[in-house]
Amino acid sequence: MYLVGIDISKFKHDCFIATETGQTIKNNFSFANDFGGFSELLRVLKSLDHSSEIRIGLEATGHYGSNLKIFLHDNGYPFMELNPLLSERYRQVSSLRKTKTDKIDAMMISKLLLVLDFKPYPLKSYHILALKSLVRFRWRLIEARTKHKVRLQNIMDLTFPEYFKLFAAPFGETSLFILSHYPTAEKLARADLNALADNVRRLSHGRFTDSKLYRLVELAKSTIGNCNEIFEMQMAATLDQIKLHDEQIHQIEVKIMDIMDKYHFPTASIRGIGVISAASIISEYGDFSLFCSPAQMLSFAGLEPAIYQSGTQTFSGKMVKRGSPYLRLTLMNVSNSIIHFNSVFHQYYQKKRNEGKPHRVALSHVAKKLIRVIFKLEKDKIPFDLNQLK
Repeated sequence: MYLVGIDISKFKHDCFIATETGQTIKNNFSFANDFGGFSELLRVLKSLDHSSEIRIGLEATGHYGSNLKIFLHDNGYPFMELNPLLSERYRQVSSLRKTKTDKIDAMMISKLLLVLDFKPYPLKSYHILALKSLVRFRWRLIEARTKHKVRLQNIMDLTFPEYFKLFAAPFGETSLFILSHYPTAEKLARADLNALADNVRRLSHGRFTDSKLYRLVELAKSTIGNCNEIFEMQMAATLDQIKLHDEQIHQIEVKIMDIMDKYHFPTASIRGIGVISAASIISEYGDFSLFCSPAQMLSFAGLEPAIYQSGTQTFSGKMVKRGSPYLRLTLMNVSNSIIHFNSVFHQYYQKKRNEGKPHRVALSHVAKKLIRVIFKLEKDKIPFDLNQLK
């Protein structure tokens, strides 16, 4: 058996090859993260005796190893992707020396392959990879848009601090329209109320009443804020960024929904889970056949409780919060939603609350129950049926 450990980095990868008996086949072998480097790795792998099993292991290091994984898969070499925390802990217990290099990491990965149950990494189908890329990019755009909204709020605190008092949705379409056309309190105070009222009624569908608008104009006339051309320029640029991110997020959501409509995922049939949230859950879990139990899915999301046992003492505490933060956040958010749409989940939430558990802790229990439901639906490829839920 050949054990091939590969340490991933941005511009080059380090490789260590040994046999199960500890014989070193290839040491201190580095290859570039390009076609020439991949070809060199392939030449080395082909030189091995293919009558023996070849185990290849590499750490999960984001996108740096994506092209290598596809290259190995296309050339018929199965590989296992390791949790970096696992390989780091193995390195720590293997030596007391504080020495860490890429070459040592490659050797440790090679040794770790011998003690682990080798489970080849299945490359996800195109639509799952596309969903994951789109969903995560959407998260980043939302985070960027949030920063711009905070910046806009800061500017308004200086120029027109009374403005947001009258808005239930401070960054809704109506509010952004007013700010775009009347970026300063002075301009809003001199606005044509009849024309402005018509636009506001149309955009808010009558929710932002004329009386609120007149009150807003009066506040503009007596504001304690101070504005100048610098603040106005910053506001215009910030508003443009918010609008741009709104458009980009919408385009991505349309593409996500197109994929979700094309492939019928059972998770999306659960009432209370939106299409985008379902896409996030599906894309983060990927291949559900890799999970043998709901407990494994729970661990993957980082929602399992930490457990410490020593002698006669056993402690269990907060969730470990390892795994995908996108998945964990999505599961907690949808758990807050499904308790309003599913009576069984609502009763389960109330049961936990009656036991004295705080809201967030009760929600985490709902998330665990939801994971058990998702496991059943995706394994059996059946739609959600509330009547079958216990």
